[in-house]
Amino acid sequence: MPAAKPSPRTAARFQCDDPAAPARYFALVPCAGSGSRAGTAQPKQYQPIAGRPLVMHTLWALAGVARLEGGLVVLTPGDDFAWPEGGQWPDLFVRQACGGATRAHSVFQGLHALADLGVRDADWVLVHDAARCLVTPQMVDALIDACADDSVGGLLALPLPDTLKQEAGGRSHTTVPRADKWLAQTPQMFRLGALRDALAERVAGDFAGITDEASAMELAGHAPLLVNGSAHNFKVTYPQDFALAQAILQTSTNESSQ
Repeated sequence: MPAAKPSPRTAARFQCDDPAAPARYFALVPCAGSGSRAGTAQPKQYQPIAGRPLVMHTLWALAGVARLEGGLVVLTPGDDFAWPEGGQWPDLFVRQACGGATRAHSVFQGLHALADLGVRDADWVLVHDAARCLVTPQMVDALIDACADDSVGGLLALPLPDTLKQEAGGRSHTTVPRADKWLAQTPQMFRLGALRDALAERVAGDFAGITDEASAMELAGHAPLLVNGSAHNFKVTYPQDFALAQAILQTSTNESSQ
């Protein structure tokens, strides 16, 4: 059951009858990837971790951000995951099976879906990886605080902590200066219209060179703001990442119950 018709209450979250109203905030979670590097039998975002599917940790964390008006989960057509319903599903979100072959395709389609739901071009969209399940409302609030008055928007990121090597033939060829290097994270926050237009410029080239939303904005001539993130906000990518994420989630659960 990949898509669910939103309740009237949820659908109303996306609509705005006043074009002059202040910009609102919405989440977009692309959830159409296969996660092949994770070495799992099913897409990694559906793997159980600390008592629930990985993606549900992500969605519930975003649902804790008070300033988010609503959110869209973008699924691959034919997605047959048994999604939680009722009280196990955060009412902030709706699901649509409009995903494409790549992340950029899925985000582009998701932006159009948000617009169809009533999100305006001037509203902010926070795109977040389904597999970054350790994001916290505090991290998202920090991004919103930093970008709300910015002309472009920005992203959570971390200054590169390690020495960076350039490889040639399996050997270290040279050391790359790291003073101005950052590791991009998510959410990445841009106005719906600006991000949609930036991605639209790359449709003809099949979104070549677009690895995240910031890269699309950069190619469109914008300079996104870098906002300090957290080392805990890593993307679960490889098999060993699951154990680390589970340990952190369980520790957090134990601390909150004390």
